[in-house]
Amino acid sequence: MESIFHEKQEGSLCAQHCLNNLLQGEYFSPVELSAIAHQLDEEERARMAEGGVQSEEYRTFLQQPSGNMDDSGFFSIQVISNALGVWGLEIVLFNSREYQQLHMDPINEKAFICNYKEHWFTVRKLGQQWFNLNSLLTGPELISDTYLALFLAQLQQEGYSIFVIQGNLPDCEADQILGIMRVEQQQRPKLIGEDEAQRYEPISSTQTPVPQVSDGGQSTDDVVLDEDEEELRKALALSRQDMEVEDEEADLRRAIQLSMQGCSDPRIPSELSCVTAGSSETLTAEELRRRRQVYFDR
Repeated sequence: MESIFHEKQEGSLCAQHCLNNLLQGEYFSPVELSAIAHQLDEEERARMAEGGVQSEEYRTFLQQPSGNMDDSGFFSIQVISNALGVWGLEIVLFNSREYQQLHMDPINEKAFICNYKEHWFTVRKLGQQWFNLNSLLTGPELISDTYLALFLAQLQQEGYSIFVIQGNLPDCEADQILGIMRVEQQQRPKLIGEDEAQRYEPISSTQTPVPQVSDGGQSTDDVVLDEDEEELRKALALSRQDMEVEDEEADLRRAIQLSMQGCSDPRIPSELSCVTAGSSETLTAEELRRRRQVYFDR
């Protein structure tokens, strides 16, 4: 779905996003929509002036803010209608008597624009498939033909006004590509705020991470713990070996030193003493090592 143009939400410019997603390109900017809004304001002012510029109604009208735009970037349905008129497109209220008398199946239409309070978004057919191009989503959302009518009915139930787009939409790359191939969507797009919150949300102190389970049925935490314990056992074994070697070498050094002094030390084994029982013979270092090994091999 990379070929689908999807303008994401910036500020309160949802009317601009709605139009550009409908037309599948950067057709309108805030400046251009503001110009249309100012033109509509001037036309309304001229009509009000026909009743007299000194009238109370006219002075009240001049004191009121524009009904076609505001500082946040919101634009009225009149601005959207005039913008679409530039491309020869018209809008018809979906639940109006005029449209309902046509008994049209929604899947046979080309596009809809939906409005609730100050938010606008587009639902459009590209190729043979329908897409929700809401600028609040992280990407286009595929809508099946069977779900389209239910989706529109749900929007109406939630208070949305739905308008049918009539006329020939400009050619676009996505319509051409999806006209010869269908796409599948494995994962639905999320709301932009929801996606960011999940991406950067830290694990709180009250949350306990759920251990993942390996193919053998043992959790990865247990596997890591077993590996750590094995490494610890190996380290302790090596440490004990080093300590034993150091102790043995210390005993050997003391025995050699005592043999050179011609005395014995009760702290070391008799086999490592400088004099054997019943003999005053001084042992060599090699003999001490041999007897030491015999002692520790017991």
